[in-house]
Amino acid sequence: MLTTLSADRKTPGHATAAPLSRAAYRHRGRSVLSNATSGSTLASSRQPFIAADVGGTHVRIGLVHATGDAARPVDVVNYRKYACAAYPGLAEIIGDFLGTLDGGTAECGVIASAGFPLEDGTVITANLPWRLSPREIQQRLGLRDLRLVNDFEAVAYAAALVGDNEVLRLTGPATASERGPTLVLGPGTGLGAAVWIPNAHGATVLATEAGQAALSAGNPLELALLERMLARQPHVPVESALSGPGLLNLYGLLCELRGQAPAHATPGEVTAAATRGDDPLAREALEVFCGFLGSAVGDMALLYGITGGVYLAGGILPQIREFLLQSRFVERFLNKGPMRAALERIPVRLVEHGQLGVLGAANWYLGQTQHA
Repeated sequence: MLTTLSADRKTPGHATAAPLSRAAYRHRGRSVLSNATSGSTLASSRQPFIAADVGGTHVRIGLVHATGDAARPVDVVNYRKYACAAYPGLAEIIGDFLGTLDGGTAECGVIASAGFPLEDGTVITANLPWRLSPREIQQRLGLRDLRLVNDFEAVAYAAALVGDNEVLRLTGPATASERGPTLVLGPGTGLGAAVWIPNAHGATVLATEAGQAALSAGNPLELALLERMLARQPHVPVESALSGPGLLNLYGLLCELRGQAPAHATPGEVTAAATRGDDPLAREALEVFCGFLGSAVGDMALLYGITGGVYLAGGILPQIREFLLQSRFVERFLNKGPMRAALERIPVRLVEHGQLGVLGAANWYLGQTQHA
């Protein structure tokens, strides 16, 4: 489905907010920037466009072609991954990407990002190292059309395109008993979640801020950890535990609780030590993480009336695949008293598709513009 030209681009841009010159992003003597001014002109579905999945640590971006095939509506090519911290803003990242296109050009695109968009086009987000304004990016790069979609709303649009060989069933039947609302959720820099709701015209996707809901404890250890978090802040969101930084937070709190000095400084180090099994506290932190995750996913399934299934996507989950299978995730997911029987009917799958955000953003954008 996807053609990949992967590269970690870390060349820093300039920290100026001035408009980017057309000459700054030329490739083989050809400009990849549009002469058109910003506006609401829709892109033709036949023209290639860019799709960017903006996370707190990395931006994943690709050039997209519409295929005309309902089962595989988009092809993503020239896929690249950029480190957010190496650039002063998203405009520089997109400009760099446009400059790498070999004989191609794109005048339109879509950005998938967590956050809340304001009327002035700025996005409120706690997890990015710089300000995000799609409107300003469109103007600076001379793009004809640039749109914004919630990151997990985009992932929800991709879930239906994922093949059986790209998912791992954690619990529930192989197929859902009915075509109903589907939850897509994933812990990355924060916790993202969206609900895919089928209707007579296809589907509607409900973007959420589920990561900002209050964290709840399910056993004495979790309660002790939550009490320590509450001593530091009046509101403890779910993503304080269920995210990459959340895992590191759990590890630090466990070290504090056990009277030991932390040996790891990043979520990746905690995950690696836990999966190797050579650090009991790292392993305990990951166990607590999986327990919180199962409980939170079960809560959301009930809150949103999920019957079509749950997709766990992206973030740190593919890295802990085997650990998750052996953890208490399923036990905690089903531990909802008399509603256990309802949850047992819901398929829960781990998605192992590395480019899901880009694919989903592209699919969303195509749906927005193909009838223009």
